[in-house]
Amino acid sequence: MIKDWKHFLIPYDQAVEELKMKFKSIRDEYRRLDEYSPIEFVIGRTKRISSIINKAKKREISLDEIENRIEDIAGIRIMCQFVEDIERVVKLIRERNGKDLTIIEERDYIKNNKESGYRSYHIIISYVVHTAFGERKIFAEIQIRTLAMNFWATIEHSLNYKFKYNIPEDIKLRLKKASEAASQLDDEMSEIRSEVVEAQELFQAKSSLTEEILRKMQDLYFIGRKEEIDDMRQKFYTFQEKGDVEKLKELNRKLDESMAIYQMKYQS
Repeated sequence: MIKDWKHFLIPYDQAVEELKMKFKSIRDEYRRLDEYSPIEFVIGRTKRISSIINKAKKREISLDEIENRIEDIAGIRIMCQFVEDIERVVKLIRERNGKDLTIIEERDYIKNNKESGYRSYHIIISYVVHTAFGERKIFAEIQIRTLAMNFWATIEHSLNYKFKYNIPEDIKLRLKKASEAASQLDDEMSEIRSEVVEAQELFQAKSSLTEEILRKMQDLYFIGRKEEIDDMRQKFYTFQEKGDVEKLKELNRKLDESMAIYQMKYQS
Protein backbone atom coordinates (compact mmCIF):
# COMPACT_ATOMS: atom_id res chain seq x y z
CA MET A 1 0.00 0.00 0.00
CA ILE A 2 1.34 3.42 -0.96
CA LYS A 3 1.33 5.57 2.17
CA ASP A 4 3.10 8.68 0.91
CA TRP A 5 2.12 9.60 -2.66
CA LYS A 6 4.30 12.69 -2.70
CA HIS A 7 7.39 10.61 -1.93
CA PHE A 8 6.29 7.90 -4.38
CA LEU A 9 6.01 10.35 -7.30
CA ILE A 10 9.41 12.06 -6.80
CA PRO A 11 11.39 9.74 -9.14
CA TYR A 12 8.67 10.00 -11.79
CA ASP A 13 8.75 13.80 -11.67
CA GLN A 14 12.53 13.69 -11.95
CA ALA A 15 12.42 11.26 -14.89
CA VAL A 16 10.01 13.52 -16.79
CA GLU A 17 12.27 16.56 -16.36
CA GLU A 18 15.42 14.66 -17.33
CA LEU A 19 13.87 13.09 -20.42
CA LYS A 20 12.38 16.39 -21.55
CA MET A 21 15.78 18.05 -21.22
CA LYS A 22 17.54 15.29 -23.18
CA PHE A 23 15.22 15.45 -26.17
CA LYS A 24 15.08 19.24 -26.16
CA SER A 25 18.88 19.20 -26.25
CA ILE A 26 18.77 16.97 -29.35
CA ARG A 27 16.38 19.42 -31.02
CA ASP A 28 18.54 22.40 -30.10
CA GLU A 29 21.69 20.68 -31.39
CA TYR A 30 20.11 20.24 -34.83
CA ARG A 31 19.10 23.89 -34.85
CA ARG A 32 22.52 25.13 -33.77
CA LEU A 33 23.93 23.28 -36.78
CA ASP A 34 21.29 24.96 -38.98
CA GLU A 35 19.78 21.56 -39.77
CA TYR A 36 16.16 20.50 -39.77
CA SER A 37 15.14 18.88 -36.49
CA PRO A 38 12.70 15.94 -36.53
CA ILE A 39 11.68 17.07 -33.03
CA GLU A 40 9.38 20.10 -33.08
CA PHE A 41 8.79 20.34 -29.33
CA VAL A 42 8.66 18.17 -26.21
CA ILE A 43 6.24 18.16 -23.29
CA GLY A 44 5.87 15.86 -20.30
CA ARG A 45 3.81 15.11 -17.26
CA THR A 46 3.48 12.83 -14.26
CA LYS A 47 0.03 11.27 -13.94
CA ARG A 48 -2.23 12.75 -11.30
CA ILE A 49 -2.84 10.57 -8.28
CA SER A 50 -6.56 10.33 -9.10
CA SER A 51 -5.73 9.16 -12.65
CA ILE A 52 -3.31 6.53 -11.33
CA ILE A 53 -5.90 5.18 -8.90
CA ASN A 54 -8.66 5.16 -11.55
CA LYS A 55 -6.43 3.32 -14.02
CA ALA A 56 -5.45 0.78 -11.37
CA LYS A 57 -9.09 0.20 -10.53
CA LYS A 58 -10.07 -0.15 -14.21
CA ARG A 59 -7.31 -2.72 -14.82
CA GLU A 60 -7.85 -4.46 -11.47
CA ILE A 61 -4.35 -3.62 -10.24
CA SER A 62 -3.79 -3.45 -6.51
CA LEU A 63 -2.05 -0.38 -5.10
CA ASP A 64 0.93 -2.58 -4.19
CA GLU A 65 1.40 -3.47 -7.88
CA ILE A 66 1.11 0.04 -9.35
CA GLU A 67 4.86 0.62 -9.65
CA ASN A 68 5.42 -2.58 -11.65
CA ARG A 69 2.26 -2.70 -13.73
CA ILE A 70 1.37 0.87 -14.69
CA GLU A 71 3.91 1.96 -17.26
CA ASP A 72 2.88 5.53 -18.01
CA ILE A 73 2.96 7.26 -14.63
CA ALA A 74 5.86 9.25 -16.11
CA GLY A 75 5.33 10.28 -19.70
CA ILE A 76 6.79 12.60 -22.30
CA ARG A 77 5.39 13.49 -25.68
CA ILE A 78 7.58 14.32 -28.66
CA MET A 79 5.85 16.29 -31.41
CA CYS A 80 6.97 16.11 -35.03
CA GLN A 81 5.91 18.09 -38.08
CA PHE A 82 5.79 15.11 -40.43
CA VAL A 83 5.00 11.41 -40.19
CA GLU A 84 8.45 10.65 -41.64
CA ASP A 85 10.05 12.42 -38.67
CA ILE A 86 8.51 9.92 -36.26
CA GLU A 87 10.71 7.10 -37.55
CA ARG A 88 13.77 9.33 -37.21
CA VAL A 89 12.91 10.01 -33.58
CA VAL A 90 12.25 6.31 -32.93
CA LYS A 91 15.69 5.56 -34.38
CA LEU A 92 17.28 8.15 -32.07
CA ILE A 93 15.65 6.45 -29.09
CA ARG A 94 16.69 2.97 -30.22
CA GLU A 95 20.28 4.18 -30.47
CA ARG A 96 20.14 5.06 -26.76
CA ASN A 97 18.81 1.63 -25.81
CA GLY A 98 21.03 0.06 -23.16
CA LYS A 99 22.80 3.35 -22.47
CA ASP A 100 20.72 5.90 -20.58
CA LEU A 101 17.43 4.03 -21.07
CA THR A 102 16.17 0.53 -21.82
CA ILE A 103 13.37 -0.12 -24.30
CA ILE A 104 10.77 -2.50 -22.91
CA GLU A 105 8.15 -2.39 -25.65
CA GLU A 106 7.16 -0.49 -28.79
CA ARG A 107 3.55 0.05 -29.80
CA ASP A 108 2.85 1.35 -33.28
CA TYR A 109 -0.61 2.90 -33.35
CA ILE A 110 0.12 4.60 -36.67
CA LYS A 111 0.37 1.51 -38.85
CA ASN A 112 -2.09 -0.19 -36.51
CA ASN A 113 -4.29 2.68 -35.38
CA LYS A 114 -6.95 2.01 -32.79
CA GLU A 115 -10.59 1.58 -33.70
CA SER A 116 -11.33 5.02 -32.27
CA GLY A 117 -8.95 6.59 -34.79
CA TYR A 118 -6.14 7.20 -32.30
CA ARG A 119 -2.72 7.38 -33.96
CA SER A 120 0.63 7.65 -32.20
CA TYR A 121 3.87 5.74 -31.63
CA HIS A 122 4.51 4.61 -28.05
CA ILE A 123 7.74 3.38 -26.52
CA ILE A 124 7.78 1.99 -22.99
CA ILE A 125 11.16 2.37 -21.35
CA SER A 126 12.89 1.50 -18.12
CA TYR A 127 14.75 4.51 -16.76
CA VAL A 128 17.06 4.97 -13.79
CA VAL A 129 16.90 8.14 -11.70
CA HIS A 130 19.21 9.12 -8.87
CA THR A 131 17.23 10.79 -6.11
CA ALA A 132 18.22 12.04 -2.68
CA PHE A 133 16.84 8.73 -1.38
CA GLY A 134 18.89 6.55 -3.69
CA GLU A 135 18.69 5.00 -7.14
CA ARG A 136 15.28 4.10 -8.54
CA LYS A 137 14.41 2.24 -11.73
CA ILE A 138 10.99 3.15 -13.05
CA PHE A 139 8.86 2.74 -16.16
CA ALA A 140 8.12 5.71 -18.42
CA GLU A 141 6.24 6.13 -21.68
CA ILE A 142 7.43 8.12 -24.69
CA GLN A 143 4.74 9.11 -27.19
CA ILE A 144 5.82 10.32 -30.63
CA ARG A 145 3.24 11.87 -32.92
CA THR A 146 2.62 14.61 -35.47
CA LEU A 147 0.91 17.89 -34.62
CA ALA A 148 -2.23 16.69 -36.40
CA MET A 149 -2.24 13.43 -34.42
CA ASN A 150 -1.77 15.36 -31.20
CA PHE A 151 -4.64 17.76 -31.93
CA TRP A 152 -7.00 14.83 -32.48
CA ALA A 153 -5.78 12.91 -29.41
CA THR A 154 -6.16 16.00 -27.19
CA ILE A 155 -9.78 16.40 -28.27
CA GLU A 156 -10.50 12.70 -27.72
CA HIS A 157 -8.93 12.83 -24.26
CA SER A 158 -11.14 15.77 -23.29
CA LEU A 159 -14.25 13.98 -24.51
CA ASN A 160 -13.31 10.78 -22.68
CA TYR A 161 -12.93 12.82 -19.51
CA LYS A 162 -16.32 14.47 -20.03
CA PHE A 163 -18.18 11.25 -20.84
CA LYS A 164 -16.15 9.02 -18.49
CA TYR A 165 -14.88 6.88 -21.39
CA ASN A 166 -18.42 6.32 -22.67
CA ILE A 167 -18.52 8.70 -25.63
CA PRO A 168 -21.88 8.73 -27.47
CA GLU A 169 -21.91 6.86 -30.78
CA ASP A 170 -22.60 9.93 -32.94
CA ILE A 171 -19.58 11.73 -31.46
CA LYS A 172 -17.46 8.59 -31.89
CA LEU A 173 -18.38 8.60 -35.58
CA ARG A 174 -17.39 12.25 -35.94
CA LEU A 175 -14.12 11.58 -34.13
CA LYS A 176 -13.40 8.74 -36.54
CA LYS A 177 -14.00 11.04 -39.51
CA ALA A 178 -11.82 13.71 -37.90
CA SER A 179 -9.03 11.14 -37.49
CA GLU A 180 -9.26 10.29 -41.18
CA ALA A 181 -9.05 14.00 -42.01
CA ALA A 182 -5.99 14.41 -39.75
CA SER A 183 -4.37 11.42 -41.46
CA GLN A 184 -5.07 12.97 -44.85
CA LEU A 185 -3.52 16.24 -43.63
CA ASP A 186 -0.36 14.37 -42.62
CA ASP A 187 -0.25 12.72 -46.04
CA GLU A 188 -0.64 16.06 -47.82
CA MET A 189 2.08 17.66 -45.69
CA SER A 190 4.41 14.76 -46.48
CA GLU A 191 4.03 15.61 -50.18
CA ILE A 192 5.58 19.05 -49.62
CA ARG A 193 7.98 17.99 -46.86
CA SER A 194 11.16 18.62 -48.85
CA GLU A 195 10.11 22.19 -49.66
CA VAL A 196 9.15 22.90 -46.05
CA VAL A 197 12.39 21.44 -44.67
CA GLU A 198 14.45 23.45 -47.17
CA ALA A 199 12.62 26.67 -46.26
CA GLN A 200 13.08 26.08 -42.52
CA GLU A 201 16.77 25.26 -42.89
CA LEU A 202 17.26 28.42 -44.98
CA PHE A 203 15.48 30.51 -42.35
CA GLN A 204 17.56 28.96 -39.56
CA ALA A 205 20.81 29.50 -41.47
CA LYS A 206 19.90 33.13 -42.15
CA SER A 207 19.03 33.70 -38.48
CA SER A 208 22.34 32.18 -37.33
CA LEU A 209 24.27 34.24 -39.90
CA THR A 210 22.53 37.42 -38.77
CA GLU A 211 23.40 36.76 -35.13
CA GLU A 212 27.02 36.02 -36.06
CA ILE A 213 27.38 39.24 -38.07
CA LEU A 214 25.86 41.39 -35.32
CA ARG A 215 28.19 39.85 -32.73
CA LYS A 216 31.27 40.45 -34.88
CA MET A 217 30.28 44.06 -35.64
CA GLN A 218 29.83 44.67 -31.94
CA ASP A 219 33.29 43.22 -31.22
CA LEU A 220 34.91 45.45 -33.85
CA TYR A 221 33.01 48.48 -32.60
CA PHE A 222 34.35 48.04 -29.08
CA ILE A 223 37.94 47.83 -30.30
CA GLY A 224 37.64 51.19 -32.03
CA ARG A 225 36.77 50.33 -35.65
CA LYS A 226 33.75 52.66 -35.56
CA GLU A 227 33.92 54.14 -39.11
CA GLU A 228 34.44 50.74 -40.69
CA ILE A 229 31.53 49.30 -38.73
CA ASP A 230 29.21 52.19 -39.64
CA ASP A 231 29.74 51.37 -43.33
CA MET A 232 29.27 47.63 -42.77
CA ARG A 233 26.18 48.20 -40.66
CA GLN A 234 24.48 50.08 -43.49
CA LYS A 235 25.28 47.26 -45.91
CA PHE A 236 24.03 44.73 -43.37
CA TYR A 237 20.62 46.42 -43.09
CA THR A 238 20.33 46.57 -46.89
CA PHE A 239 21.23 42.90 -47.38
CA GLN A 240 19.04 41.85 -44.46
CA GLU A 241 16.02 43.69 -45.83
CA LYS A 242 16.49 42.14 -49.28
CA GLY A 243 17.08 38.68 -47.80
CA ASP A 244 20.33 38.38 -49.78
CA VAL A 245 22.04 35.47 -47.99
CA GLU A 246 25.07 35.42 -50.33
CA LYS A 247 25.78 39.10 -49.66
CA LEU A 248 25.42 38.48 -45.93
CA LYS A 249 27.94 35.63 -46.17
CA GLU A 250 30.33 37.94 -48.02
CA LEU A 251 29.91 40.59 -45.33
CA ASN A 252 30.56 37.97 -42.68
CA ARG A 253 33.84 37.04 -44.39
CA LYS A 254 34.90 40.69 -44.50
CA LEU A 255 34.24 40.97 -40.78
CA ASP A 256 36.49 37.96 -40.22
CA GLU A 257 39.20 39.59 -42.32
CA SER A 258 38.95 42.84 -40.36
CA MET A 259 39.20 41.00 -37.07
CA ALA A 260 42.20 38.99 -38.34
CA ILE A 261 44.01 42.20 -39.43
CA TYR A 262 43.37 43.78 -36.03
CA GLN A 263 44.65 40.70 -34.18
CA MET A 264 47.83 40.61 -36.29
CA LYS A 265 48.54 44.29 -35.54
CA TYR A 266 47.78 43.80 -31.85
CA GLN A 267 50.05 40.75 -31.56
CA SER A 268 52.93 42.47 -33.41
